[in-house]
Amino acid sequence: MSLHGETVTLNGVRKSFGDLTAVDGVSFKIPAGSFFSLLGPSGCGKSTTLRMIAGFERPDEGDILIGDRSVVTLPASRRPTAMVFQNYALFPHMTVGQNVAYGLNVRRLKKDDVRARVREVLERVDMTAFEDTPVPSLSGGQQQRVALARAIAVEPQVILFDEPLSNLDVALRQQTRKELKTLQNDIGLTSLYVTHDQEEAMAMSDQVAVMRAGRVVQIGKPEILYMEPETAFVASFLGGANILVDAAHSVKLTGVEPGKGRVLSVRAEDVVLRNDGHVALVVGRQFLGHVTELDVELDGIPLRVRVPGMAPDSTEIRIAVEAFRSVPNDL
Repeated sequence: MSLHGETVTLNGVRKSFGDLTAVDGVSFKIPAGSFFSLLGPSGCGKSTTLRMIAGFERPDEGDILIGDRSVVTLPASRRPTAMVFQNYALFPHMTVGQNVAYGLNVRRLKKDDVRARVREVLERVDMTAFEDTPVPSLSGGQQQRVALARAIAVEPQVILFDEPLSNLDVALRQQTRKELKTLQNDIGLTSLYVTHDQEEAMAMSDQVAVMRAGRVVQIGKPEILYMEPETAFVASFLGGANILVDAAHSVKLTGVEPGKGRVLSVRAEDVVLRNDGHVALVVGRQFLGHVTELDVELDGIPLRVRVPGMAPDSTEIRIAVEAFRSVPNDL
C-alpha cells in the first residue's frame, strides 16, 4: 500500500445557504503531509469548509486544489480524500474487517488484494486481533481506530476529520489524539482536522486556522497563535485571555492605554499573585490539579487568574499583570 500526502489549497472559497453566508472568501494552503486544524465556535463555517474539500458541498465561488489539480467539479467519490466522521459512520451489521474492506470492494479490487490491505491497515492502527469482531461490541476508542483504518485503506492523499474525538471521554480523548498524531506522522498523509476544542487543536496541529463568522481570522503554529494573537477574538477564544475593553482599566492594571480601536489582552497565567499588587475580590475558584483558576474582581473589572498548583484559600488576593498584548478590538 502506497500512501503520500498532497497540498490542499483554497482560493477565495465562498458558500451560502439561502441568505446565510457560511464560508466567506476563505483562502489557505496546507503543506503536503502536515496536520492542519480548522478551529472555531459552532457556526463559524469550519465544517462547511471541510465538506467542500470532501466534495459533499460545492462552493459558490473560488477554487479548491489538491496538488495542482482543481477538484471543485469532481464528485466526492473521485477525489483523493477520505473522511473520518464525528459518529464514525461504521456499519453496525458488519465486522471490523468488513467495514475496512467496504471502500475497497466498491472499487472492485481483487479479493486477495482486499484481504491483504485490510490486514495491513488494521495492523497500522493496532486492531488486527479484532478483524472478525462485530462493530457494536467495540469501545468508542476502538471504533475510532476502525474508522481511521477504513479511511486510509483506500489510499487517499488527504484525510479529513470532522471532530472525530468528541464522543470519547476526556482520558480516552487525550490518549487517542496522541495515537492519531503519531499515526499521521508515520503514514505521512495530509490531514485536515475540524474541532471547536482549543486544547485538541493546539496539541495535535502543525498549523491552526482560527475561523469566525465564515472567515479565517488568523493562521499559524499553535504556539504563535497563543503567544501572539492578532485580534481580541483570537486572544479570548484560544486560551481564554482577559480582554480589557476599558482604557481606564488598562491603565490601572498595566499603566498602558491600548490606543484607538484596540484593547489589551492579558493571559490568565500572566495575572500573578504579588504582595505589592492590587487587592482583588475572589468570586470563583476551580482547582484543576496542576493549576487553580480564580475568577476575581478588581474595582468591578472581572479577571481570570491561573495560579500553579493550589491558590491561597482567601476571599481577597493581591494581583499584578506581568505581561499583556495590544490587539485590535474585533469583539
